[in-house]
Amino acid sequence: MTAPRPLAVLAVAGLLLTGCTSFADTLTAPTTPSAPPSAAPDDDDACAERAEPDPDRPVVALDFRLADDLRTVTGTETVVFTPDRAVAELVFRLVPNGPEPAAAGSRLVVDEVRGEDVAGSEYESFGAPGADGGYVVTLDEPLAAGESTEVELDFTLALGSGGFDRVGAADGVSWWASGFPLLAWEPVVGWARDPYVAVSGETTTSPAADTTVRVSAPADLAVLMTGNQAAPTPSDGEGRRTWTSAEPVARDVSVAVGRFDTAERTTPDGVRVTTGALPGAEPTADELADATVEAITDLAEFLGPFPYETLTVPLLPDYGGGIEYPSSILQATPSNEVLVHEVAHMWFYGMVGNSQFRDPWLDEAFATWAEAVVHPSSADDLERALGVVGDVGDAMDDFRTQQQYSARVYGKGGAALLEAREQAGPGAFDAAVRCYVQATAWRIAAPEDVAEALADLPEALDVLTGAGALPAG
Repeated sequence: MTAPRPLAVLAVAGLLLTGCTSFADTLTAPTTPSAPPSAAPDDDDACAERAEPDPDRPVVALDFRLADDLRTVTGTETVVFTPDRAVAELVFRLVPNGPEPAAAGSRLVVDEVRGEDVAGSEYESFGAPGADGGYVVTLDEPLAAGESTEVELDFTLALGSGGFDRVGAADGVSWWASGFPLLAWEPVVGWARDPYVAVSGETTTSPAADTTVRVSAPADLAVLMTGNQAAPTPSDGEGRRTWTSAEPVARDVSVAVGRFDTAERTTPDGVRVTTGALPGAEPTADELADATVEAITDLAEFLGPFPYETLTVPLLPDYGGGIEYPSSILQATPSNEVLVHEVAHMWFYGMVGNSQFRDPWLDEAFATWAEAVVHPSSADDLERALGVVGDVGDAMDDFRTQQQYSARVYGKGGAALLEAREQAGPGAFDAAVRCYVQATAWRIAAPEDVAEALADLPEALDVLTGAGALPAG
């Protein structure tokens, strides 16, 4: 997921700001417009059936309480975990303790751990600035594949300031995404202890989970978050209300709390969209809602049905960029191109997951490609992007600079997918991508899954192999 982080805005030869960005901001010179989207598959299409989520996926319950000063969150996380291989521990990633959030003053502390099978716990560095980038809960006996364990973690999250990141606070608004101990599990593979990196981008791996969220906040504020939200409770005697939501396939969670004016829309396919804008912000909540409905409709035309029943989009102060989370987007720039890019992440990261450390191009390049199909003007300087030195498919620790990461993953990766589409034919390529999306839904995909989906399109495979997105042979 670009999932939470400060958004990136950069030209191929320029400076990248933090976060997930749009292809329009990574490239500069116009090129021939891309072919229009091809129609989504009919019901009798061979790929019309979407894969079901794992019935043994984790069950996560999150209970957050935002302090009256909007700067501290206390919470409890309950996790029921059923591995598909034997384990002796549970590993959690403390994303707010990574380099960028920590530099802005954010910090996530685990206060207590409970569970019948818990033998002990300790922090691990994971390459974070301190020694607390991850948290490991040791079990008193190994857990066999198919067996379950339940743990509870109490935690405290300090919200930093000074710029746009996954967690932060400004006047009248707070937001936190990955603001809790995130279960770092990759089915089949095991625990993801990937290091944090200096380059601004995601490094997490997390499975789709059956997730519920509860947020207690001052009654005069509005809450927009991951999941299908219920109406808040009435104000209690302490001037607070409680908001709840449920999302049965959330890899992660984002929450925004502020003095939002809100608007609701429903797409033609029944997706409920809720947007929020702070007083005086542009676009307004109504304008943002209309743009979000349009983005969902345009993308679903060639990617297939939207993955979630709902989508919330709070508009934060204009720090630049946007960060995608399952069924929720933290938007921090008034740009329709960025909005389309983040909505595309609902398919690529939200539904089709990936190791964002090992294979960052699987969500960022595909979101860039989808954005460029919807907004052909953002597909700038195609030849130049394809000529960038280095492999699209490198891992996060292979990029020495922010510029390398953006130019190769967003720029070259998106351009390679556009060129592959052109060489194979838009109709055939879009159909193959839809099959990839349907087959890998709710899983953590790998480049081999892309290669398999494009097996009958050698022209497309040649382009992606030549760009270093797929391994040769």
